[in-house]
Amino acid sequence: MAKDFYEILGVKKDSSQEEIKKAYRKLARKWHPDINPGNKDAEQKFKDISAAYDCLGNAEKRKLYDEFGADSLNSGFDAEKAREYKKWGAYEQQGASSRASYGGRSEQDFGKYQSYEDLFGDLFSSRSRAGGAGYDYRGSMASKGRDMEHEMTIDLISALKGFETELAMQKMKPCDLCSGSGMDPKSSMTKCSTCKGSGRLNVADGPINFTRECPKCHGHGSTGKPCPRCSGEGQVYDTERIRVTIPKGVKEGSRVRVAGKGEPGFNGGEPGDLFLLVHIKPHDALRREDDDLFLEVPVTVNEAISGASIPVPTIDGIVNLKIPAASQSGQSLRLKGKGAINLKTGARGDMMVKLVVKVPKSDNEEAKKAARALESYYREDVRKNLKL
Repeated sequence: MAKDFYEILGVKKDSSQEEIKKAYRKLARKWHPDINPGNKDAEQKFKDISAAYDCLGNAEKRKLYDEFGADSLNSGFDAEKAREYKKWGAYEQQGASSRASYGGRSEQDFGKYQSYEDLFGDLFSSRSRAGGAGYDYRGSMASKGRDMEHEMTIDLISALKGFETELAMQKMKPCDLCSGSGMDPKSSMTKCSTCKGSGRLNVADGPINFTRECPKCHGHGSTGKPCPRCSGEGQVYDTERIRVTIPKGVKEGSRVRVAGKGEPGFNGGEPGDLFLLVHIKPHDALRREDDDLFLEVPVTVNEAISGASIPVPTIDGIVNLKIPAASQSGQSLRLKGKGAINLKTGARGDMMVKLVVKVPKSDNEEAKKAARALESYYREDVRKNLKL
C-alpha cells in the first residue's frame, strides 16, 4: 500500500500550505543524507519526505491527491478521464443484474481497445505512464518518467540579463546494478505467480474486458530476486549536477523547462522534464512592471533648471539621458527599448526614469542666499492645488 503523504510529513489533511512547508523543512533538516552519511534508512526517509512535499507543497497537485490519491501522481494522469472511469465503475455495479444476459464476461472484441489503459489512460498503474509510452522487447510497458519542479530565487538583474548556472539536484536515477529492472542480475527468473506469466491482470468484469499491468512483475511475466542495491525499485537516490540556462527576461513565477532532467523512465522509457519555478528578489532601486523598468535618478537643482545630459545605468550599460530645461522633481523620462525582454515575443519594454531633484545639505550662507534668490522666479504658489 502506498504511503500516505500527510502521515509522512506528520500533518493533518486540513493543514495550511505554510504548515506543510514548515513540517517539510523540519523533517528535511533532520533526515538529509549529508547529515546522516551512509544511513540507508535516513536516505529512504528523506526520499519519502521529498516526494510528499513535491505533491502537498503544490496546491494543484494536493487537490488532485486528495481526490484520487497516489494515482494522481502518474505522469499523464487525466482527472476528467479518471472521473469518467469512476462513473463507469458505479454504473457497472448498478447494472450487475442486467449483465446476466451476457453469461458473465463478454468475449466480444472491443475494436482496438484491449485494456483500460487504451481507453482511459494508465490511471491506476503501479508505474507511471505518459504520452509516447511503448513496449520493450520483453513486452512490458516503457513509461516516461515523472516531471519534477524545483524552486529557485534569483536577483532582478540576473533575471533581466539571463545566465547559466549549475544545480545540485537530489533525484532518483536508474540503478546501475540491475540497469533499472529491479531484479538481481545474478538470480534466475521464474514465472510470475500473480499473473501466471501473462504480465497482465483483469481489473473489471463486464462486457468490456479491462486489464492492467501486473503490479508484481510490472508486465514482465516473470520475477526474480529483488536487486540488493535498489531493493527491487529499479531506482536509487543520487545527487546530479545539472547545467541550466535561465533565459533573459524571466519574471516572478516563470517556469523554465529543462528537457530530460526529471525522474528516469521505466523499462527504457524516456526521462521526465525538470521545471524551474523562478522567484525574483526585489532590487533596491530598480523595479519591473510588465516589460517596463522603473528607476529613480537624483538630479541637481541646476540640472533640473538649466537642463543637462547625465549618465544613467541600464541593463545594457551606461547611457546618456538628456534632461530638458525646467524639469520638475517626479517627472518621468523614457528610455525606449531599455526595459525587459518579453519571453514570448522577444520585444523589449522601456525604462522609465523618474527625476528626483536633490537640494544641497548645507548651512552655507551663500547657498541660502542663492535659494532665497530663486524664490522670486516662482510664478505662482507651488501649493495652490494642494487640497484634501
